[in-house]
Amino acid sequence: MKIIAHKEPWSNRVGLVMLSDDGKFAAIEVTYSSIGDGASIGPIGPVAYIEQNDAQTLIDSLWAAGLRPSEGSGSAGALAATQRHLEDMRTLVFKGRGA
Repeated sequence: MKIIAHKEPWSNRVGLVMLSDDGKFAAIEVTYSSIGDGASIGPIGPVAYIEQNDAQTLIDSLWAAGLRPSEGSGSAGALAATQRHLEDMRTLVFKGRGA
């Protein structure tokens, strides 16, 4: 199962397309059911399972649609922290040389 995200430029929505790996089947509709008051997520199973490489495709397509992690962690957050650290180091080195 592949799940691909795409931004709808005419709205504030991201569309999700679910296709079988061979491209012969597509999810047409997801049905919601009432689970009652006080139900926990524990007994509720996933709607679908996807392989890790397909999950990576989903993340990549969400990124391409303009979505980013909200907490700033992960590779993007780590890169930003490294860039700030390098800038601090440059400032200390060049300030020490009188440049």
